[in-house]
Amino acid sequence: MRDTLNGIEIFVAVAESGSFAEAAASLHITRSAVGKRVARLEQRLGVLLFHRTTRSLSLTEEGGLFLEHCLRAIEEIRAGEALLESGKWQVTGRLRVSMPVLFGHLCIAPILIELAEQHPGLTLEMSFSDRMVDLVEEGFDLAIRNGALPDTRDLVARWLGEHGMAFCASPAYLQRHGLPKSIEELHQHDAVAYMRQGRLLDWQVRVNGQLQSIKPKARLLMDDLRAVVDATLADHGIAWLPYWLAREYLLRGELQEVLSAQPSVTFPINALWPHTPHLPLKTRVAVDALLEKLPARIAVVEARPA
Repeated sequence: MRDTLNGIEIFVAVAESGSFAEAAASLHITRSAVGKRVARLEQRLGVLLFHRTTRSLSLTEEGGLFLEHCLRAIEEIRAGEALLESGKWQVTGRLRVSMPVLFGHLCIAPILIELAEQHPGLTLEMSFSDRMVDLVEEGFDLAIRNGALPDTRDLVARWLGEHGMAFCASPAYLQRHGLPKSIEELHQHDAVAYMRQGRLLDWQVRVNGQLQSIKPKARLLMDDLRAVVDATLADHGIAWLPYWLAREYLLRGELQEVLSAQPSVTFPINALWPHTPHLPLKTRVAVDALLEKLPARIAVVEARPA
């Protein structure tokens, strides 16, 4: 970086003044020093930046092109300096965020709403959906997703945390059908299963540290977690639920955890945004807010009863 910036200030001063002598005077260095710095810059770039004669100095075509980029870079640096000096980080514009329905309501939306209150110039648009949106095609700035990520070659992913899962059933169902005492006995029970994009999601368990998949014996399949909970509360079988969703029902005794001693499988929580050379300030402050505050919210909704 030092090599990249070395000589830029002197080059711009010479280009704007049209004279090595005037540039030297404005920078309070000798004319010889100016000439040497420009020569070293030309050598590094491998091009001639100025046409020199005894009477005149003018930019070459390459020099003019390079000057345009240098001036834009200097303007950005000055804007950054002014922003820091003023202490006013203006977060403005519309921020479109996609998030899972129930997890979004419980954990994500409160953090982002608080962020919007802190920045009056920010317009927050939240979309609640469990489907995998196309951020670029649908114009989203940010997406929050739980679980394994799809191909993200065109996206940037930032890990925000993780959440656990629990096998749950209503006390009435377990009274009629018995409490499973092993993973193998899960196959003997009715299941209320969750679907995503038309595909049944297998249940996952850890056995001796290894991840294993179980295909639930389900006659009720739903693509909405709230509907899965409702069917489980209505005694229709065992469901594999995020603990943050099941916790309140477990605390009230409306659901009972099955195989609670079984090591929990966890799923990552990620923020995704389109790959871009410069992350917009509105997106960056949203991700920073989630990184700062989401772990505490997860800790509350994941807390096991004493």
